[in-house]
Amino acid sequence: MRHELKIDDRTLSYLDFGGTGRPLLALHGGMSEALAFTGLSAALGGTWRVIAPDQRGHGASDRAPHYRREGYVADAVALLDHLGLDTAVPLLGYSLGGLNAYHLAAAHPDRISALIGVDATVEIRIPDGPNWFDFLGGLPHTAATREELLAAAGPAAPFVTDGMRPLPDGTGWRLAYHPQDMLDSIHACAGDHWDTWLASTCPALLVHGTGSQALTQSVADAMVARRPKTSYAPLHGDHFVPFTDPDGFHRAVGTFLATL
Repeated sequence: MRHELKIDDRTLSYLDFGGTGRPLLALHGGMSEALAFTGLSAALGGTWRVIAPDQRGHGASDRAPHYRREGYVADAVALLDHLGLDTAVPLLGYSLGGLNAYHLAAAHPDRISALIGVDATVEIRIPDGPNWFDFLGGLPHTAATREELLAAAGPAAPFVTDGMRPLPDGTGWRLAYHPQDMLDSIHACAGDHWDTWLASTCPALLVHGTGSQALTQSVADAMVARRPKTSYAPLHGDHFVPFTDPDGFHRAVGTFLATL
């Protein structure tokens, strides 16, 4: 079910997939939303109660003043407080959500009992010149029709298709995020996050698409080797492997969670 809470006059929307199992907090990737974990929740059955926020600026959550790590982390802590989850819970994050998860586990080790990073790197460089996310700069937030939004996205249309929805007043369509917010969020990720990755000590799993350009094999190997109590689950695929190989992704997460 969908719920919401207020944080400084902002709405943070979240999905609680329900059940009587232990809670698992799940943080989606950039330009995505909590619905991305519908398949994972079904695969885990009643063993785990998946709770997933639409992170700030995404989905049904309001836009935020900034998209730095401390803001994302503060929102997640506010959600844990709102749910009354005072004991430590396992935390999963994919891509942007994985980076946020590393920082949450490092800043609040008493709140996190285990960490699952899904194709989230610790070395993020924003290269000069053209980038894959440049399309966001010319992408409108709203349009009169769904087709106009898709046309504006051009070759990137597959990345925005699932995140479009009608405007509440019925006058057109919108994306599930504001393009400028996503650009700000991407640039705020840049940097070396090694110290943060190594700061937490709970059991961890790194799920890796072995063909990923976001998380190279050498960095993935180093992340596992340098952090104690870290397991590794390689999957054949690229950065989007949770969606191109959902069975493998669900199996890797379920197997790890069963060890806790």
